[in-house]
Amino acid sequence: MANVRIAERVRTIEYAIRDVIVYARALAKAGRKVYYLNIGDPVAFDFDTPEHIKRALFEAVRSGANAYSASEGLLELREAISEKEKRVNGVDVSAEDVIVTSGISEGIQMVMAAIVEAGDEILLPGPTYPPYISYARFFGGKPVTYRTVEEDGWQPDIDDLRRKVSDKTRAIVVINPNNPCGALYGEKVLRQILDVAAEHGIPVISDEIYDQLVFEKRFVSTASLAKDVPVIGLNGFSKAYLMTGWRLGYIYFHSPKGELKELKECVEKEARIRLCANTPVQKAGVAALRGPQDHIREMVLKLKARRDYAWKRLNEIEGISCTKPEGAFYVFPKIHYVGSKWKTDLDFVLELLKETGVLFVHGSGFCPVYGAGHVRGVFLPPIEILEEALNLLERFMEKNR
Repeated sequence: MANVRIAERVRTIEYAIRDVIVYARALAKAGRKVYYLNIGDPVAFDFDTPEHIKRALFEAVRSGANAYSASEGLLELREAISEKEKRVNGVDVSAEDVIVTSGISEGIQMVMAAIVEAGDEILLPGPTYPPYISYARFFGGKPVTYRTVEEDGWQPDIDDLRRKVSDKTRAIVVINPNNPCGALYGEKVLRQILDVAAEHGIPVISDEIYDQLVFEKRFVSTASLAKDVPVIGLNGFSKAYLMTGWRLGYIYFHSPKGELKELKECVEKEARIRLCANTPVQKAGVAALRGPQDHIREMVLKLKARRDYAWKRLNEIEGISCTKPEGAFYVFPKIHYVGSKWKTDLDFVLELLKETGVLFVHGSGFCPVYGAGHVRGVFLPPIEILEEALNLLERFMEKNR
């Protein structure tokens, strides 16, 4: 028998958002109805990719745009990204400083691979999007979460962030609007984070995939405020442009003094060894950015109504409290009986799923310290589906007081 040795770095990979689906599949296979409130995929519900983007993909394939493209991405798309960042976010970044990726997740992987070595630390908001934790560890580094304050709308605790910077810190990550909490960071807190980064001479990685999905307040891009701090921007087409399964994202390198030149060159090398992002989808990405944008406003209005309903209902359930999300499409409620009725938030998630078919993600999967005792859900389904799911949750909580 062959002796197949498995690398330790893959044994410990976790991705809470999809890991819980394993349990739901068993339930669905048994004929039970499952309410999938775990994955942030609007296209899985009643949101659809705009027709002009679909047509652009069809035309790209028909017209022969089916060969490999440049590893850094089609120039036309990188130019459209540069235009979008200036128009939407007030960020001046040239097409030459953009690399197209197969979704934002590949961008996270590439950046982490380029900056993390054994023993290095990456500062992440706690709770955080799990791939940042997983990729930091995958490359031998240590993810360090800085506190965000639930009572203050999950805003970063700047003093805690400053305390956790060390000589091993390689970058500060900002996720704005935040996944999993839906927090929106304003100009003041972003400037404070940039000040900490400037004090220690480290870059900021700014994940802005939900930049256009905000409700009452205005989104501010980190790079638009950065004067002396290099910012690595991560963004993509999955959310605002409803292209989740198309897997298209980008990295940009914003450093007026050129501090990111070598990093960009090294990430370009990574892009070459994976050849290129999907060529016809890149063509559709151009149409997404340069075509009609009306669907975004309609999407935000629909999401806001669902946010308001879900947030109100959650806070009416005894044993649950929830901070109001200001962007994205997530709720991150606290389950007050975790630690008494249920030992862990995962225990709560699994028992709720088994008894009701309602699937959330355990909060500790987003950070074992600052996410524990919570669950993450989406408010993407129509209100009538949300009502069914939250009615089941309410009855479950009443039963388990």
